[in-house]
Amino acid sequence: MGLGPMHGGLERSAHELGKRVAVRSPEYSWSFAELDRWANALAGHLAGAGVGPGARVALLMANRVEFVVAVHAVSKLGAATVLISPAWKTAEVNAALALTEPVHGLTDTEGLSLLAGPLGRDQVTDVDDPVVATLAAGGPAPERRVVAPNSEAVLVFSSGTTGLPKAVRHTHESIGHATAHWVGALGLSAADRFQIATPPSHILGLLNLLVAMSAGVTVRLHRRFDLDEVLRCIGADRMTIEMAVAPIALAMANHPHLEDFDLSSLRYIMWGATPVTEPVARVVTARTGVRWLPAYGTSEVPVIAANPVARPEQWRLDSAGLPPPGVELRVVDIDTDAELEPGGTGEIQVRSRSCMAGYLPDSATAESVVDGWYRTGDVGYLEPEGWVHLTDRLKEMIKVNGFQVAPAEIEAVLIGYPGVLDCAVFGIADERAGEVPVAAVHLDPAASVTAEELQQLVADTLATYKQLRHVIVVDAVPRLPSGKALRRSLRDQWAPALLGSPAEA
Repeated sequence: MGLGPMHGGLERSAHELGKRVAVRSPEYSWSFAELDRWANALAGHLAGAGVGPGARVALLMANRVEFVVAVHAVSKLGAATVLISPAWKTAEVNAALALTEPVHGLTDTEGLSLLAGPLGRDQVTDVDDPVVATLAAGGPAPERRVVAPNSEAVLVFSSGTTGLPKAVRHTHESIGHATAHWVGALGLSAADRFQIATPPSHILGLLNLLVAMSAGVTVRLHRRFDLDEVLRCIGADRMTIEMAVAPIALAMANHPHLEDFDLSSLRYIMWGATPVTEPVARVVTARTGVRWLPAYGTSEVPVIAANPVARPEQWRLDSAGLPPPGVELRVVDIDTDAELEPGGTGEIQVRSRSCMAGYLPDSATAESVVDGWYRTGDVGYLEPEGWVHLTDRLKEMIKVNGFQVAPAEIEAVLIGYPGVLDCAVFGIADERAGEVPVAAVHLDPAASVTAEELQQLVADTLATYKQLRHVIVVDAVPRLPSGKALRRSLRDQWAPALLGSPAEA
């Protein structure tokens, strides 16, 4: 499989597979050839709006076929797609746009107001507009452009330690290697079928769409996650692979009628975004007979490890698996950066041609990539044979359902509120989400501020996955002389009492 530009996979499948179904939705199905013709027509529309090589286009859209078309249309022009989460609110979207400076926006009617304000209505394409919708009939291919392997292809967002978003810049070469790694890790062929309910603005959702177009896989898109519908479609469409993150796995384990659904066509269920919760995984397998394929990746290096798909007798729930060919791993001492022997616990670092080109802002790159090794911020160890074990987080980022949440972003919302003298946000373990945010707040005794009030403040300001599970009132926030909050100390102190307790102070 050649790498080529990001849109090359769709073009190749359109040529080789033609009328085979590429994408299904509840209403329609589209072939690979139809998607490619649609992407050509949309590329022509965007070129007419001034989008050209090197430009960036903001894409804000949920799981719908237009997302697939848009990513490939932008790539055909030699431009780069900036993935904006539909879960974000105005302040989050504005910060992302200011950082990446797109010249145009692509969205649907639901997201139009979020992009039209900052970019200008004339520079936003609404795919629900009747005129734009006619592009689905296809159109001539845009002028053929030579896309340099090291040019930007897509930007995805990862929270920064300052609370401001960081844009992860992937080139056609890096995303091409990541796509090839994921095709190999999942053992994909044109005989496979899987569903995508994970947000396409997340690296996992995007990668699943790219590998499907590249390997000739048929995918079913779900705009919103409904477990019963997902389970029903496995049997109805004879799905061969199912994708799951921790909340989906837990929902399956707790489903009262799981055995009523026909899951016999599945080769496995892939568990990603968070470490496997073994008891949950074992319950699902015991009830369905379907096994799990754990995997591990980040926005910066999309595929770091996976259980060996061709050797199911070796699959394990206690390890994220082995690095794919072309990915090197090492573990270094947290204090000295000295490389450790197998079995030594430290920070996991990765070197791969699938690694990002860098961050926006550029200043964030130097501390994350050292001598070609990406510092994951994950703590763990490697077995002599290369099996990866994750044990902790070195970075203070909170991983909620696979999304990175910066404590400082939530703190910035709280600290400006009347009555809040100081605060620190940290994460605690959660069976469903992996981790959830908790705020320790120091309040002015004269103020009448409640935990519920602060939780609502964050809910009104930030995306749903950034909402506070608990607010605890403390006499003082522990800090170093430098002023750095001791979030890990707060976690160690409060986590035992909070685990299993109701979401209140």
